[in-house]
Amino acid sequence: MDPAIGRRLRGLREERGLSLSELARRAGVGKATVSGLEHGTRNPTLETMYAIAAALSVPMSALTLDPGAPAGAASAVRGTAVVSTLLEVFREPGATYEMFRLRIVAGVEQTSPAHPPGVTEHLSVVGGTIRTGPAAAPLTAGPGEHVSWAADVPHVYAALGGEDAHAILLIRTPHDTPHDPPAGPVGGAGSVSG
Repeated sequence: MDPAIGRRLRGLREERGLSLSELARRAGVGKATVSGLEHGTRNPTLETMYAIAAALSVPMSALTLDPGAPAGAASAVRGTAVVSTLLEVFREPGATYEMFRLRIVAGVEQTSPAHPPGVTEHLSVVGGTIRTGPAAAPLTAGPGEHVSWAADVPHVYAALGGEDAHAILLIRTPHDTPHDPPAGPVGGAGSVSG
C-alpha cells in the first residue's frame, strides 16, 4: 500500500475531529480496517476507499493524491470487479471532477456505496458491454455509449458477455459551499446516450 494514503486519511479524519471508531461507523467498515489503512498495513479496496471518502465528504482523489500532484502519481485501486486508474483531476469553484480509466472484470458484479448527495457519475464505454448505474435500476451500454446517474445511492458495475469491459468514468463531486448552485441528478435515476 502507498503509505501516503494512510497519512492523507489520518489528516482528513483529524481535520474533521473524527475518531477511528466514528469514521469506521460512518463508512460502514471495521475500525481495524481504518487503523490498518492509516498505518499502512492494509491494502484498500476500491469499495473501501469510496466508503471512506464518502464518510469524509471528499472525492477519492483526496485520499490517493497529494494536493497539486499530477493525477498519474496515484496508484491503480482494485475493487471486486473494477480496476480504477486516476487519469486527471479538475477543480472548479463549485465542484471537483475526477476522470478514471476503468477495467471491469467479466463474471463479477461490484456494488459501490452511495456517494454524498449531489455526486454524479458519467461513464463512457470504450470496449465491451457494461451494466452500471443505480443498483435498483442499472442501465446497459456498449462501445460509444454514455451512461449518467446520480451516485448518491448504491451503484453497480458489471462487464457483460464474458469479456472484460473498458470505460472512462468522470465523477463530479460538488463542493459544500454556500454560493454553489444545488446539484441535482443527471438524467433522473440514470440515462444512456450514444
